[in-house]
Amino acid sequence: MVPVMRSPRRIVAFAFAVLLCAGAAQAGPRPIVVELYTSQGCSSCPPADVLLGRLAQRPGVIAISLPITYWDMLGWKDTLASEANTRRQKAYAAAMGHGGVYTPQIIVDGVIDVVGSRAGAVEAAIADRRAELAAAQAMVLARGNAVRAQAAARVEIDAARAADAARAVPAAMPMPVVPPMPPVEPVVPVSLRETPQDMHIDIGAVPGPQNATVWMFQLRSAVSVAIPSGENAGRTITYRNVASDPRAVGVYRGKALSLTLPKAGGVPHDGVAVIVQQGGYGHVLGAAMISRPDYYAEQ
Repeated sequence: MVPVMRSPRRIVAFAFAVLLCAGAAQAGPRPIVVELYTSQGCSSCPPADVLLGRLAQRPGVIAISLPITYWDMLGWKDTLASEANTRRQKAYAAAMGHGGVYTPQIIVDGVIDVVGSRAGAVEAAIADRRAELAAAQAMVLARGNAVRAQAAARVEIDAARAADAARAVPAAMPMPVVPPMPPVEPVVPVSLRETPQDMHIDIGAVPGPQNATVWMFQLRSAVSVAIPSGENAGRTITYRNVASDPRAVGVYRGKALSLTLPKAGGVPHDGVAVIVQQGGYGHVLGAAMISRPDYYAEQ
């Protein structure tokens, strides 16, 4: 049987398309999301609040304070707490198989939870998560290299088959096969843009189906609270990147997604974070944050 000759232009186009796909799979580093569940009525929380403040200044980290409500009965009602934050922490506990919730708790990228006042453990959790993402991206890069090698080999084999066909020589060269690679965690690109009227969220496509929730957090970058009673009576504590009402604003299935949301009123804020999270309370796939220091006026 004489093999079918392929057009050199088609061969080159195929190889170029493979190279583009392999390059598109290599997303750059993304920020690690650190959530602190805290309370003004918790005497062990202030060191965690200080740590969260330091993390909020670190490049490559989105650090969010989420004050909860269940310690309000200890003699002081948290002035920043919300039931939405409490529900989110309890949902994490259910997803992680924990028997209950506690403060201060830090959850790193939706997958690792540690006591929020233990700085060494928090730093180790961030480093571990960053290493996991780097390893996943290394696997994507290796896959891309294998695909590129296959494309180059295919060009050579097609050329050889075409030459054999011209000489009526049976083709015997097998096509190289890329071995299957186990699924890797994608890095989902997220970008944010605000106008005077709207918030625009653009989320890029990744290979394979996904089932993720798009969360939006309105943030106040710094709120200082004088606490007159309760376990922290007499202290003034500054909370950083305070969220009061995390909201699910979309569902991400792996295809490119654009959302346009009207500017929300309510609590003044000077920052917005958007997190794409597997399932809803699973591992973070992508995240972005924007801040506008000139907008915020503490009340």
